[in-house]
Amino acid sequence: MIQITNKEQCCGCNACGDICPKGAISFLQDEEGFWYPKVDLEKCVNCGMCNNVCPLQNMDKVKSAEKLNPPKVVGGFHKNIAIRFDSTSGGIFSALANAMYKDGGYVSGAVQNEDLTVCNFISNDKSDLARLRSSKYVQSSAIGLYKEIKRLLVAGEKVLACGSPCQMGALRSYLGKDYENLIVVDFLCRATNSPKAYRKYMDMLEKQYGGKVVYVKAKNKEHGWHSLARKVVFDNGKEYYGEGHDDHYRRGYHWNMFERPSCYDCKFKEIPRNSDITLGDFWGVEKVAPDLEQNLGTSMVMLNTPKGEAFFEKIRSKLVCREFTVNDILPGNRSALLEPVKYPPIDRNALFKDMDTMPFDEVANKYFPGHTHKVTFKSKIKNLLRFLYHNKKKPFDVLRTLHYCFLNKHVKANILNGDIFTVKSHCAIDLRGSAKIVVNKGAFTFGEKRNFKTKEETALLIEDGGTLQIDGKNFIKTTSDIQIFKNALLRFGPGATNMGLKIVCSEKIWIGDHTRIGRDVWIRDNNGGHKIIQVGYKDKAPVIIGNYVWICSGSQIMKGVTIGDGAVISANSVVTSNVPAHSIVAGNPAKVVAENIYWRP
Repeated sequence: MIQITNKEQCCGCNACGDICPKGAISFLQDEEGFWYPKVDLEKCVNCGMCNNVCPLQNMDKVKSAEKLNPPKVVGGFHKNIAIRFDSTSGGIFSALANAMYKDGGYVSGAVQNEDLTVCNFISNDKSDLARLRSSKYVQSSAIGLYKEIKRLLVAGEKVLACGSPCQMGALRSYLGKDYENLIVVDFLCRATNSPKAYRKYMDMLEKQYGGKVVYVKAKNKEHGWHSLARKVVFDNGKEYYGEGHDDHYRRGYHWNMFERPSCYDCKFKEIPRNSDITLGDFWGVEKVAPDLEQNLGTSMVMLNTPKGEAFFEKIRSKLVCREFTVNDILPGNRSALLEPVKYPPIDRNALFKDMDTMPFDEVANKYFPGHTHKVTFKSKIKNLLRFLYHNKKKPFDVLRTLHYCFLNKHVKANILNGDIFTVKSHCAIDLRGSAKIVVNKGAFTFGEKRNFKTKEETALLIEDGGTLQIDGKNFIKTTSDIQIFKNALLRFGPGATNMGLKIVCSEKIWIGDHTRIGRDVWIRDNNGGHKIIQVGYKDKAPVIIGNYVWICSGSQIMKGVTIGDGAVISANSVVTSNVPAHSIVAGNPAKVVAENIYWRP
């Protein structure tokens, strides 16, 4: 009968529960949110099967009989930009999974449920890959996983099983032998985090953003692979980006605050590995292969067995990759490959007790504080002096800006916080009724000029109830003409716009982050009141422009269009239908002329 007296001796794999013939073992969460086995003594018959399947008690069963020593190492990424962009690293898990689906097999991995819990899941439905893709950074529940995988294997089905090293070790121990129709894939695991800490973190975000979480990407690449950004989307349309250690949860993870106790003495960090294939981030790739570093994610692959090597050959044509050695990957991945995380210098009992009564951000600031971004009186004075210095030769620009930021009731901007609405000369601005200009973050310049002597006009009209929303540093250059009609919304993220931009917004135009707009571009979400008598015809429809979109000179974006992230609109194109992400369109009407492209300003 399995008994846990030292929590460092249980990795929470759930294998003992799956093997129990009497259903005597259930898994309960402790005060830290981790699962541990609980034996029902009335059902238990002391058969010993639970002890025999525990991977930590039977490391000899965990090890694969036939290994490549040293393992073969490959670095690279998927040729499909969209797959790579949506993956934690280089998208190689997706290639492996698709190869198994193509063979008619099953794929298992971790998925996040609607209630934000994470569990292991297996299916032969290719549409499930989007849920399986990407790391979750929290321990998953594997209850029932091993039993189901064995049932499929015995029935002759092919299975690709992916999980943490301890989960895949538990699978090998549970099965008791290798199966030719099984490919075991583990990933480089620094440590696994507390489900309780993750839930408290999500509770904090839902309270701060006033909505329910509907989407989480633990390593979002919109700002680059190295940004280590987490993106969370809420049902009210709001979005959260937490980059690096500015994100409380990632900071706690990197500082080892709420890892599972067994992770501090991990038995599975070794070379050679116990899986057929090991996947992970190829940190440090820029030092050994700079051409493979594009800040979009590069995978490290270890082929540990002949079977794993043979399966990898099925996907090689889908990848940009090359061979490396173990010594090439060690500098950037040593801790995940070989070294257990260190126990944090805190009172963990107190930390988890405080999680029961305090918001997660307060717990974070108490036990693992990061850099504070509080706007102090000193920083406000610095922001003001910086603005005055950069405009010391433009006194009228200063006066106009001070007027709009401090005295104009339509403008919500705060120079002291660095959120500035700057108005250059020869600008005609008409703000009517309850029209609003909201500068949430960064400096926004209207009427920017390269030739300071020009008297060409830049115009802005916002009717009653209309809103111009600024969510990052941006500028509108001279000769532009922007009209926002009654109750309409025009949003700019951080980016840049050239001369002659024309926008007519009657409902909603959303321009994403880091978008570049060339000269003489037209964007409109309406037909200017002209109606066509046709069933289902609409004279206006929102325009949504994604992140990192490049709209070249002379292009026209028409009503109802959605442009995907990373797309390029060629010069003089007329866009009348949706544009796929990471594609180039050209012509009138614009058609896709290239796919799977990647660009950055």
